[in-house]
Amino acid sequence: MFKGLVPPFVPALWSVMVLVVVLIIAAVSDLRSGKVPNWLTYPAIIIGLAGHGIIGGIHGKSDAMGLVGSAIGFTVGFFPLLLCWLAGGIGGGDAKLSGAIGALGGWRLALGAMLYGFIIAALMAVVVMIKRRIVRQTLKRVWNTMALLVIPGSRPGNPTRADSPRIALAAALSLGTIIAMLEPIIRSKMGW
Repeated sequence: MFKGLVPPFVPALWSVMVLVVVLIIAAVSDLRSGKVPNWLTYPAIIIGLAGHGIIGGIHGKSDAMGLVGSAIGFTVGFFPLLLCWLAGGIGGGDAKLSGAIGALGGWRLALGAMLYGFIIAALMAVVVMIKRRIVRQTLKRVWNTMALLVIPGSRPGNPTRADSPRIALAAALSLGTIIAMLEPIIRSKMGW
């Protein structure tokens, strides 16, 4: 339906290379320590904005995103996860990583990374709940929180507890980003 209206943007090779290195380091760091370090995310955001600004100018060219495109990508990647962080659902490093994905790869990649990353994180959560045999109690806490959201004047608490298992969202976002980068290639090979 929308084919041809919005041409797919293919990130520049330099930004893909930087992004892959950032994703690998972020995933390993998150799996090991449960954190994504600022020394990784801040430079990745700056490199994305500056690199696209230098190569594509302010508004971009037909083959380069530009500073504005990179800034829009950062915004699309960062702010939804910032809201999740403010709500207590994720870590701040996850939000900054998503912003870096957008700054380096653009808004379409940021959206694809979040979509696939959240699907992967949900699958990881289900596996953890089954493995720890906490499916019922977890679903009950989530249901109670969701019910409180619709009751006027009520204020739902955080459905997690101190002993709740954590999901490595940065690892899921990293894998989701790789899938989002490969999706156009797969679609073109399949003729979709």
